Amino acid sequence: MASLVASVRLVVATMVICVVGYTVAILGVAQLFPETAQGSLITAADGQVIGSRLIAQDFTERRYFWLRPSAAGRNGYDATAAAGSNKSPTSADLTERARALVARFGATPERPLPAELAAASGSGLDPHISIRAAAYQAARVAAARGVPLSRVQALIGQHAFAPGGLLTPERLVNVLELNLALDGLLR
Repeated sequence: MASLVASVRLVVATMVICVVGYTVAILGVAQLFPETAQGSLITAADGQVIGSRLIAQDFTERRYFWLRPSAAGRNGYDATAAAGSNKSPTSADLTERARALVARFGATPERPLPAELAAASGSGLDPHISIRAAAYQAARVAAARGVPLSRVQALIGQHAFAPGGLLTPERLVNVLELNLALDGLLR
């Protein structure tokens, strides 16, 4: 009987520590970073949610920067369908998608498409593109908006960041934030 009581006390103590203690600790840490804990949402001046800095959104109009393709299949950039693809590089589906993307971007042998714009990220929902991928699209976006190319290039530079600081020399751009800046909704 004594060992049963000791076992029950141990189970209760473990539950309190692992369930209650862990939950309180995680909620406490989340309070230190409330924006991140709430999904890194971007809101308009009226408070309406426009999107998240963490999840890609599909842009198809020529006046916007386009993302790398989604691996979520027919669901587009639906976060509930987030997953990488297990298709082989020799897959006919991937080859056809790459051909369509090359045509969509107007790539030529003289002006090849950056590889990231033809291949999905691991999650299929990466909201970032490299500076090189953004620069590749700058002329199209500037022409579609009727603004000088230098203005679009300046916005790319303003929104570029190195996610790992000095450890990652490649700078990235959040496509949603860049497109909102183009629309004048994000300063």
